Amino acid sequence: MGKTTSVVTLGGLLAEQGKRVLLVDLDPHGSLTSYFKQDPDSLDRSLYHLFFEQRYKDKAFIQSILKPTSLDNVSVLPATTSLATLERQVSGQDGMGLVLARSLAQLWDEYDYALLDTPPILGVLLVNALAACQQLVIPTQTEHLALKGLERMIHTLKMVMRSQNRQLPFTIVPTLFDRRTLASLTTLKEMRRLYPEALWQEAVPVDTRLRDASHEGIFPHQLDSQGRGVRAYRHLLSLLEEPEAVRA
Repeated sequence: MGKTTSVVTLGGLLAEQGKRVLLVDLDPHGSLTSYFKQDPDSLDRSLYHLFFEQRYKDKAFIQSILKPTSLDNVSVLPATTSLATLERQVSGQDGMGLVLARSLAQLWDEYDYALLDTPPILGVLLVNALAACQQLVIPTQTEHLALKGLERMIHTLKMVMRSQNRQLPFTIVPTLFDRRTLASLTTLKEMRRLYPEALWQEAVPVDTRLRDASHEGIFPHQLDSQGRGVRAYRHLLSLLEEPEAVRA
């Protein structure tokens, strides 16, 4: 769905503005962690450990987990593949849905923004993300099968928000758009029909420079600050920073 690319690109553009940014990898696949050349299979500490050592209130411990990136003002809270076992291990334990929010609270003075790369399925990690965040961005590929995934995701989000008795604004972001293909054109048209209030009216185009940046482990704007993909994400960031931006 373009989750990791969106988190990395938006985080880099915030850093370009001089903001201090924390990127949080909540996905057991560890794509965000791998993006910055860290191995999710071999890290000694990761976000996973915050759930078991009761040290999510310990600022020094949390800082010891963070990994650097190619920008001095951006850090990563990495994932390890052991996150895949988290659901079974913490099932039924009280307070497990607030671990991330309480951890990030220890870092409020260190960062201006935290961007979360979440798993696409309902579970303790997604519940933690929703409890910690203030705004949702849902990247969705402009292909037919992605529409079904988007429908399920929005259903899941609304269900969790009802259970938490809170409403979060969300913006759907069309990604991997190729105006040369009928599939992209028809899918974007259907998105606009189904989600007129929530959908960002532009789209992130297919751009090989985004993939090249991932290969290098750097932020896309560092590779090509005027690339099509980066320009699109700049426009998206401008919208997200507007207090009265279109939301659902």
